[in-house]
Amino acid sequence: MVVPTKKAMNQRLVSWTLVVGLFVISCVAELERFEHAGKPDGSLSFLVVGDWGRRGHYNQSQVAFQMGKIGEQLDIDFIISTGDNFYDNGLTAVDDPLFHQSFTDIYTAPSLQKQWYNVLGNHDYRGNAEAQLSPILTKMDSRWLCLRSFVLNAGPEIAEFFFVDTTPFVTKYFSDPEDHVYDWKTILPREKYLNNLLMEVESAIGESRAKWKIVVGHHAIKSAGHHGNTKELNIHLLPLLQTYDVDLYINGHDHCLQHISSSDSGTQFMTSGGGSKAWRGDVSWWNPQELKFYHDGQGFMSVEMTPTEVSIKFYDVFGNVLHNWSSSKQLSFAI
Repeated sequence: MVVPTKKAMNQRLVSWTLVVGLFVISCVAELERFEHAGKPDGSLSFLVVGDWGRRGHYNQSQVAFQMGKIGEQLDIDFIISTGDNFYDNGLTAVDDPLFHQSFTDIYTAPSLQKQWYNVLGNHDYRGNAEAQLSPILTKMDSRWLCLRSFVLNAGPEIAEFFFVDTTPFVTKYFSDPEDHVYDWKTILPREKYLNNLLMEVESAIGESRAKWKIVVGHHAIKSAGHHGNTKELNIHLLPLLQTYDVDLYINGHDHCLQHISSSDSGTQFMTSGGGSKAWRGDVSWWNPQELKFYHDGQGFMSVEMTPTEVSIKFYDVFGNVLHNWSSSKQLSFAI
């Protein structure tokens, strides 16, 4: 198994200035960084699955089986989870048996014994969010890596992934949580947390020299599914994607598979939220020129990359390819 190398672990503060009188204070921290080597031929391949942790029910085990088959075919380097890792209310603690019942005991194929890079979803925040971030879980299953937000340099520099903690952006979880109790420890005060996070993300994306830039979050920026667009991300995160020419935004949250190519952005929006329970027939009208693909069932996606090409495929619960998309770009050389 390829093990990531932590980079710049101690460089938590990039820059800071003092504010006196009319001067403005700025403080930009640095997101934690990891590196993952690609293949000797300079390529990279991985799977993406989201909204999965249900003890194997709702076809989770069947999706995992197909992931194992495709993972072996592609000789994948790692797996990305787009969040909502454990239903219905995250983990209660680091010793919650749900971790083994929904993760370790489900994704057992040899090809899936690779590093998993995970973000938190809204259901994860309904439990003990800190439990999923604990290194104790990594000691129990070395594949597990979960942080609120972080950067992954893969290749190296074939692609850079910016994992963003999107749940705290959604206002209704704070103003109208219904009967849910969210674990907001270390998030409050919310405005300060989000401001710092956006500065950290912008700094990381702006400094990236990777051939492909990919942002991963749980919530959709654009979606024809049940939850639809996340307005807060359209206000705060989408402008960063547009400014810094991010190639892909990958999310879960809506329990479907989806590809939107928006006319107002060069970014491709990919939803992989079909890891278990899906919502049949729950789709809203979307401009057919932008909605390239929508599947209201279980499944996952694969990504194959080189410095000049990317190829994405969506698979259903039977392992059938439902949709594929590819793109290429020229290498740029410094003069």
